[in-house]
Order: sequence, then C-alpha cells, then structure tokens
Amino acid sequence: MKKTTILGFVGVLLLAILVAALAPLEKTLGSNARLVYFHGAWVWAAMLAFSGAAVAGAIGLLSRRIAWQRTSQAAGRTGLVFWLIFLPMALLVMQLNWNGIFWNEPRFRIPLNLAVVGLLLQVGLVFFPLTWTMLANMSYGVVFFLAMGSTDSVLHPDSPIFNSDAQAIQIYFVGLLILLAVAAMLLTRAWYEWETHKDLQGR
Repeated sequence: MKKTTILGFVGVLLLAILVAALAPLEKTLGSNARLVYFHGAWVWAAMLAFSGAAVAGAIGLLSRRIAWQRTSQAAGRTGLVFWLIFLPMALLVMQLNWNGIFWNEPRFRIPLNLAVVGLLLQVGLVFFPLTWTMLANMSYGVVFFLAMGSTDSVLHPDSPIFNSDAQAIQIYFVGLLILLAVAAMLLTRAWYEWETHKDLQGR
C-alpha cells in the first residue's frame, strides 16, 4: 500500500467535505441540507464500489486474471467501508432533520442488515481462496441491489436531490458524487496495492 495513494484518498475526501460545506442551502432543511447532499453522494459512491466489485468479480472469474480478482476483492472492501460509515451518518441526518431517530425506517433498517451481512462476508472471505471472493462479491451485489431496489420508505423522501427544481443543488450533488467516487477508487487502489504487496512477499 503506497502512502501516495492513501494521501490522495484523504485529500480528495477533504476536498469533497469542503465542496459540501460550500453547497447552496435549501429552504426547508437550511444548513442541514449540506450533510444531506454529502450523505446521498456517499451512499452512491458505496453502491458504485459494490457494483465494481461484482463486475470485476465476473471478469476475474471468466479471465482468471489475478488483477481483476484482486480488484474485485479491493472494491468489495471499499464498498463495505463506505457503507459502514454511511450508517452513523444516516442516524445523524435523521436526528437533525426529523428531530429523532426512526429505527424502523426501511431506508435504514435494510441497509443496516446489508452492512451486517457484508461485514461477516468480508471477514469470512479472508480465510478462503480468491475464487470464493469473486463469487461472493457477485452474489452480494445481486442481493444488495435487489434489496435496495425493493426498499420502501416511511419518512425518507424519494430521490430528494433529483426531484428538486434547484439546478444548483443538483450540480453540487453531481460534483460531490464524482469526488467521492474518485475517493472510493483511491481506497480500492490502496486495498489492491496492499494485497499485491502481500502476494509479492509470499513468493
């Protein structure tokens, strides 16, 4: 794992936080809107990482190339890290905007269940060959998106950013998403470099 990769990840993450802090306010949410934007973009970055893990797993399984296999492993871990951080962020968003935490909100309860399953899966995969990792990431990706796609909501609004008429908010959100996607790619690269270094040491 190269220090430059980690520093790049931290730098992009700090830039994303700065962009979120400068984002336009929203009439109803006020200053809390900035955390909502960041939280939404963070979720999408996590989902992109899980998608990447599944796709790389499929390519690695078909091509049998170690680079794709390690990429699937690294992207799966990155998705999990982002997803686990998203949970306390979601609780904070609920507390600030709903004046309390609604534990039975499906948009929190289902992601929590997926996080527990994902954590147990990634910990368990440490003890299995890479082939298992690729199959697990592909399977988890399917289950993840089926679960999220069928999740209803009680208090959580449906796509509040893209249903908004404020174009400036949408532009800031897309900018945040790009930055956090880059951060996710850098974290994936860091995991990849770490595992590759271990491979070289084991030869």
